[in-house]
Amino acid sequence: MDDRLFRNAMGNFATGITVITTEAEGMQHGMTANAFMSVSLHPKLVAISIGNNAKMLNYIKQAKKFAVSFLAQDQQEISMLFAGQIKDGRQYEFARLNGMPIIEGALVNLTCNVVSKYEAGDHTLFFGEVTEMISNEGDALLYFKGAYRHLHVLEEKLT
Repeated sequence: MDDRLFRNAMGNFATGITVITTEAEGMQHGMTANAFMSVSLHPKLVAISIGNNAKMLNYIKQAKKFAVSFLAQDQQEISMLFAGQIKDGRQYEFARLNGMPIIEGALVNLTCNVVSKYEAGDHTLFFGEVTEMISNEGDALLYFKGAYRHLHVLEEKLT
């Protein structure tokens, strides 16, 4: 099957948007990702999927820990910055949680220690045990059919 057909079909699955962060070699690193899932309640485990060509892969392998920030609907520019869609050279000022860089004002921030990793096709799955978490109120920034979406727009269409 054609790669574009597969990618477009997978785009029909609406997802939240996260920024995955870590710190390696004294530098903070972040990338936008929508490949995130909750795995287990006991112990509290999550999984992220990182492309094998992404710089973030080696940073997480080295650090053996990562943080995940679930972006709020007003954080689209942050998503675009960490997705490489904004290339104006600006630096992001991270907040900190449990010694890890996080996105301030996100709906959820959590820090994780890597407990296992698996290569799967052209990606590596990292399973992380959650070590700390902050949860805030608000609506999520969504991604659907290759575009950013906002819950309030969907709610308006339903009424």
